[in-house]
Amino acid sequence: MRKVGKQTWMYENPVYLNSSGTAVGPKEAEGPLGDTFDISHDELHCDEDNWELAERKLMEEAIQTCLEKGGLSKDQIDLFLAGDLLNQNVTSNYVARSLSIPFLCMFGACSTSMETLAVGSALVDGGFAETVVAAVSSHNATAERQFRYPTEYGGQKPKTATSTVTGSGAALVSRKKSNIRIECASIGKVMDYGTKDPFDMGSAMAPAAYDTIKTHFEDTGRDPDHYDLIVTGDLSGVGSPILKDMLKEDNYNIDANHNDCGLMVYNSDQGVFAGGSGCACSAVVTYGHLFQSLQSGRYNKIFVVATGALMSPTMVQQKETIPTIAHGVVFMREEGGA
Repeated sequence: MRKVGKQTWMYENPVYLNSSGTAVGPKEAEGPLGDTFDISHDELHCDEDNWELAERKLMEEAIQTCLEKGGLSKDQIDLFLAGDLLNQNVTSNYVARSLSIPFLCMFGACSTSMETLAVGSALVDGGFAETVVAAVSSHNATAERQFRYPTEYGGQKPKTATSTVTGSGAALVSRKKSNIRIECASIGKVMDYGTKDPFDMGSAMAPAAYDTIKTHFEDTGRDPDHYDLIVTGDLSGVGSPILKDMLKEDNYNIDANHNDCGLMVYNSDQGVFAGGSGCACSAVVTYGHLFQSLQSGRYNKIFVVATGALMSPTMVQQKETIPTIAHGVVFMREEGGA
């Protein structure tokens, strides 16, 4: 691996995405991408006794599906990287307890999907691991209770709010050739433009996405036309226009090839306000629909930029502003892979 420009890692030893697994809740299954997910549940408890156990089950299912599709057992995995939104990353930690795989727990809020994948790919490229599984999860009810209000409270929300995706995505990475290569990653910086509203994550995260995408173009010498699709994680209907306007000020126009996972995962009539959010938002869309689109040849090269709001309830209550971050990974289709 070599560093290109300020913040981009170029993987010199080819690193490949060998398989992926997704598991989602009922609202995601009813959305426009419902048939692209591996496992779907018809109620939020996922046949468990509480929300936290439901989220844990989703991650376990996504990982197991990923391993089965990759033809490997957990004993053949060198390293497990995972994160979620709950305090102390309890979903990831408890899943790691049952897997008994060397584990790196990571947190970048909703950017964790690409954070774990970027770091896992770097470790494979550098020879520190041969096989890596990267996974994230989120759950609407666990996130609402921790960061806002319990669902049972019935608090009213503004139109700028987003709906946390219930789901999990897992990816298997190695140097074994497949038809999806992980080419490079751009690591984001923490950005804070002074937003304080926990019900407007799109406005808060747009500057982080802007900075990472702009820096990626500068580091690589590329422009938006280099990619079939530039997809952000969960800027929603509020943050996506802000991102586009900010990039246009630097003469980067992504109108023709930008989309947002938070706008792709739900139908507009599903009561999700400005769109989807959460760790699983970018993960289930990327590890399901987008990877399938690469494999089918619909896309040849995509840039996935997962965005995260690095807040906590305590900091919000203390009237702190919300720092944010975005990490981007480039996936490209290669002929002749498995």
